[in-house]
Amino acid sequence: MTQLTTIDTDNYAAMAKAMGIAHEKTSTSSSSLARLRINHSPIMGTADVNGKKVNVEVVEGGTYKLEIPDGPTYYASSIKMRPFMQRFMHKRFVQATAKSPNRYIKSVMADSLDIDLKDNDGGFNCGKAAGYIKDFSALPKAQQELLKAIKRVRVVLGEVELVNPTNDKGEPIEVANTPFIWEIDNRDAFKEIGTCFTSLAKMQRLPIKHIITATTDERKIPTGASYYVPLAKLDVSTAVELTDEDQVLFGDFMAWIDNYNTYIINQWAEKANSTMADDDIDVVDNLVDIEVDDEDAA
Repeated sequence: MTQLTTIDTDNYAAMAKAMGIAHEKTSTSSSSLARLRINHSPIMGTADVNGKKVNVEVVEGGTYKLEIPDGPTYYASSIKMRPFMQRFMHKRFVQATAKSPNRYIKSVMADSLDIDLKDNDGGFNCGKAAGYIKDFSALPKAQQELLKAIKRVRVVLGEVELVNPTNDKGEPIEVANTPFIWEIDNRDAFKEIGTCFTSLAKMQRLPIKHIITATTDERKIPTGASYYVPLAKLDVSTAVELTDEDQVLFGDFMAWIDNYNTYIINQWAEKANSTMADDDIDVVDNLVDIEVDDEDAA
């Protein structure tokens, strides 16, 4: 008997699998996806003042910066981003030693942080044990420092428009809407952007159909130095119409995440092989899975 199905143009992942193109190579990769960040320190330059060269601030601190792979970096005090999706991961910075350079330990990306996630150091969660810690202060000092260094990361992928962008000299420049990835590991920023996704989930609206406008807010630390966190405003009054290009870009993002996770899992297996027997690795593989239900997404 022939089974009939309906083409759902709003569900690229399911349709791509049904049409046999889910595993095709796509154009967006780890080397071509721009990275969005907040630039906390001003960029200095020189200007002529009364015939003399003086140092001036050409790009102020607290601006967003969009780093184009193998290209320039652009800056703007505010952005309009259209999120296609979000994922979660763990990340830990490891200081350089005499034997190794600075590096990051990163986990795979998943829909939730409520499960153990393999990392590229052969462990899980960048060294964070699963479960809730009832008495943090009772832990050994070294373990406390380790846990403080492990960041939970909200990863946002989408398209961004820089409002009144400039180059690194502070000169106005035109920048087209750009596909981006933003790894948000600051605690306040994590919550701020998360409120937008939570609001959309409560209203049962897809992120891809709405715009988030964001500026930044300055915060001070005891030393007097400043850092900045995003101030986000979600627009639910207008829905963005989906296009064929959106379908392609959505598939590109899904492929990018899949490629990233495959790389991390391969690194995990390579590192774990040095300390675990093959049979032990198979057991762990059967216990830990990055696939979760949609309802677990934050």
